[in-house]
Amino acid sequence: MSLRSLLLRSAVVAYLQPSLAASNIRAATDTTNGYDFVDPLIGTRNGGHVFAGATLPFGMAKAVADVTDDNQGGYASNGSPVTGFSHMHDSGTGGASSLANFPIFVYPGCNNDTVNGCVFPKSQRSVGVVEGSVSARPGYFTIGLESGIKAEITAANHTALYKFTFFGNATGSAAVDGPLSPLLIVDLTDLPNTRKNGTASVDPETGRMTGTGTFNPSFGFGTYTLHYCADFKGGSIRDTGVFINTRGGSEPKNITVQEDSNSPPIPAGTYTWFKEVEGGEDLTARVGLSFISSEKACKNAEAEIPDFDFQGTLETAEKTWKEKFSVIKIETLPSTNSTGAVSMDDLQTIFWSGVYRAMISPQDYTGENPLWDSDEPYYDSYYCIWDSFRSIHPFITLVDPYSQSLMVRSLIDIYRHEGWLPDCRMSLCKGWTQGGSNADIVLVDSYLKNITQGIDWDTGYEALVKDAEVEPQVWDYEGRGGLYSWKNLGYIPADDFDPYGNGLFTRSVSRTVEYAYNDFCIAEIAEKLGKEDDYEKYAKRSGNWINLYKADQTSSINGVDTGFTGFLQPRYLNGTFGFQDPDYCSPLNNFDSCYLNPNGHETYEGSSWLYTFFAPHDMAALIKTLGGPDTFVSRLDYLHESGLLYVGDEQGFLPIFQYHYAGRPAKSAERAHYYIPSQFNTSTAGIPGNDDSGAMGSFVALAMLGIFPNPGQDVYFITPPFFPSVSINNGMTGKTATIKNVNFDASYENIYIQSAKLNGENYTKNYLTHDFFLNGGTLELTLGPKESTAWGTGDNDVPPSLSTK
Repeated sequence: MSLRSLLLRSAVVAYLQPSLAASNIRAATDTTNGYDFVDPLIGTRNGGHVFAGATLPFGMAKAVADVTDDNQGGYASNGSPVTGFSHMHDSGTGGASSLANFPIFVYPGCNNDTVNGCVFPKSQRSVGVVEGSVSARPGYFTIGLESGIKAEITAANHTALYKFTFFGNATGSAAVDGPLSPLLIVDLTDLPNTRKNGTASVDPETGRMTGTGTFNPSFGFGTYTLHYCADFKGGSIRDTGVFINTRGGSEPKNITVQEDSNSPPIPAGTYTWFKEVEGGEDLTARVGLSFISSEKACKNAEAEIPDFDFQGTLETAEKTWKEKFSVIKIETLPSTNSTGAVSMDDLQTIFWSGVYRAMISPQDYTGENPLWDSDEPYYDSYYCIWDSFRSIHPFITLVDPYSQSLMVRSLIDIYRHEGWLPDCRMSLCKGWTQGGSNADIVLVDSYLKNITQGIDWDTGYEALVKDAEVEPQVWDYEGRGGLYSWKNLGYIPADDFDPYGNGLFTRSVSRTVEYAYNDFCIAEIAEKLGKEDDYEKYAKRSGNWINLYKADQTSSINGVDTGFTGFLQPRYLNGTFGFQDPDYCSPLNNFDSCYLNPNGHETYEGSSWLYTFFAPHDMAALIKTLGGPDTFVSRLDYLHESGLLYVGDEQGFLPIFQYHYAGRPAKSAERAHYYIPSQFNTSTAGIPGNDDSGAMGSFVALAMLGIFPNPGQDVYFITPPFFPSVSINNGMTGKTATIKNVNFDASYENIYIQSAKLNGENYTKNYLTHDFFLNGGTLELTLGPKESTAWGTGDNDVPPSLSTK
């Protein structure tokens, strides 16, 4: 490296790293609002795939730097270089990358001061990240590039705003032989390289770049078309043009590309080249987005950020997030500033960052749905409801009931126009179904918790019944398969004969238990609506889970008998049982073997050991089936302690709290305190597995509040909050529910409830209902260092079950 290059690199690195004042921002701010504790970078390493960039709650625009490796969320904290800055992302998803359409890439200048001195293909143009330069908070992301650029990002609902400050003109290893004359390109690509066709144009007078592209969804069927409109402020235009493959030129000013034999699709797009700038000058790029047209994308940008006001847009984003967080209050006393291994500040960071991630998706595309005309809201990125029904939607119901009502209306409107409730949906496309028809659970959970504002429940109920009664032609992306066998045999056979529809003939065990719970949820709402015949029918079907229980099935791990007998097993059309090792598809045995593929097995992303515990609606019957409370607790202990359970899959959430049904709520508290913080911490790898659109975030938030739900039922398991006191203000009623810990200690020795009072009256039940949050009140928990043999242990103290109703 030449002396000039070395000096330039050193100066760039010093300039682009955050200042000491920035790194200590929390010390200088009011920490009464959770905003100050959020770290969007948690979960951006080791497969967490969390979106770390700038967005609004449930916003459509999600802008961040895209890197080359492990990039499902765009940016990853793994040191890989940046290929561009794009404006839409999902968060925490597994599998293929998604979105990240039309990235901007910025050059401080081109070699030899010619357009073709810059590199256009995404596969060749990546630039390194300045170590220590990345910082994020809700509504803001910043990163320094080794090319001599500091990028700052904020966002409005449909618009991304970037501020690029130029300090030098370099690559990662050498100074560029050319002036500081920035070139900005917009690339007709997406992160997974799925472009089918695209068009782009640039206005030579203003530098405005507009365009359209058609792409594939990452976990679904079909295609989607997206449009953009990019404008710039600062600098003077030197030239404009287009590029294709590796070359650019100032004529023509528009370009069209169609699907061809190139794989990945051939690079193409437009550029705006600016005259020379001084070091420290900046350019602002505003990118509007729309699923309707590029004209609508321009209108969105002009309406939301008319003056390119970066600071004003950021302040609006910060205010919006603070308002969302303000419904939750956490009390931490001066004496609780340290907890030994984990500080109270770190625990607040874990908690508030979880709250934040639970409000990133689903995404509000209202007014941006080209598929049908409707006055109803339209939300997208239900990615996927198999993950989100367990904690995301119950959490949103608690802290933002209005948004949950909009999402329910959106789900019903999707049914109204497409004929089915989705189990997964992204980018206007139908996503793959992983198990049951789990939007059923979301709708029923909302109904039971008084989410009724503007909701057409007649149509909602119609949608639920259709899921239960009508088999679609292709049940890979809507409805349920195998309904003839389900209704007549009471289970999904492993060798099912199903001439009424088609899809993946796998997951017979996990589909059976999920269909059973789906039907129970329909029974609940049928009962509330006075539909007695439907209630009886679906309540009876909900007992089908037991039809796959093989009472004499044993389980050995590494040749050692576990000592437990009786597991769910695949079953054939003739009624005989097949065999899948009960630990198969657990972390102990072929963990990655049960996914959505033709060679998948009879459980999905989990073992028979895990799915045998899935009868959330009739835990009393399950406990009896498994040998009674003591044996059930021993078996549940084994699940947690043997390595069979992976809490990074959402099915692992409920077993943490199922001890409540055996009258042992103290053990649920123990498990919660084991997984938090052992599996959830403040590092960039601070979550287990993918965040799955905020599933891990909502889990940790609910668990730390001490009110994890049994989704699809009006049940919240009581465990001591991780803080001295927590409060939630209900957005529908304006009432505040508070849970206080008496004898709270920051070392977490006192994690066992000894007694409880609800609004001053003794309360022995180990669960709450949603009325507590609607009506407000105070639950006071007296804690101690040992498990109580009295509180929450009686037959009348445990949550309800269907068989004991």
